[in-house]
Amino acid sequence: MNIDWFLITRLVVAGLLGGLIGLEREFRAKEAGVRTHFIVALGSALFMIISQFAFEGKQHDAARVAAQVVSGIGFIGAGVIIFQKNAVRGVTTAAGLWVAAAIGMAAADGMYPVAIAATLLTIICLEMMHFINLHFSEKAVEVVLVPPAGYNPLDFPVFLEKKKVSLEQFSYSEGKIRVVLHFGHRSYLKDLKSLTDSLEGFVIEDIN
Repeated sequence: MNIDWFLITRLVVAGLLGGLIGLEREFRAKEAGVRTHFIVALGSALFMIISQFAFEGKQHDAARVAAQVVSGIGFIGAGVIIFQKNAVRGVTTAAGLWVAAAIGMAAADGMYPVAIAATLLTIICLEMMHFINLHFSEKAVEVVLVPPAGYNPLDFPVFLEKKKVSLEQFSYSEGKIRVVLHFGHRSYLKDLKSLTDSLEGFVIEDIN
């Protein structure tokens, strides 16, 4: 049996490059990690190779398979997008799967410099945005708590202002105070703990 090592090399390169993007997602504890990105890149590369070499001597359109990969990967990407508590999560990971498929197709076509450059640019973008979000963005936290008997709920925003905590939303119903607070992304756990420790007499029902 004649083994086409150059085609196998393309598959390996595609899988490794896709896995690099998945490794970054894995470090961030995202919905799809190394295995998913590796398999997506490998699978798209395999489809490309099949479309290019499996029908030699027959009438075929190699570009048609590539187009189907582009549209088909959308179903996998949609599976990692989650709508939870009025927030959409997983869009970046879905985009990562989409670009992993493109990288796999480029590697399968022997366009190694393009595939490597796309991988590096994707990882740089993800890491750069993570750094910016960590150091300069804010995290919104929803807190539901029950004040002690006789407490005036309108005093709570004043209390937060004295604590220098940014208040986005405030509501009071059924004996419960609901607030959405903003903390610095990097130190929000420490700041949130400091705030909750200072709430004497309050019962904290939920934190999201």
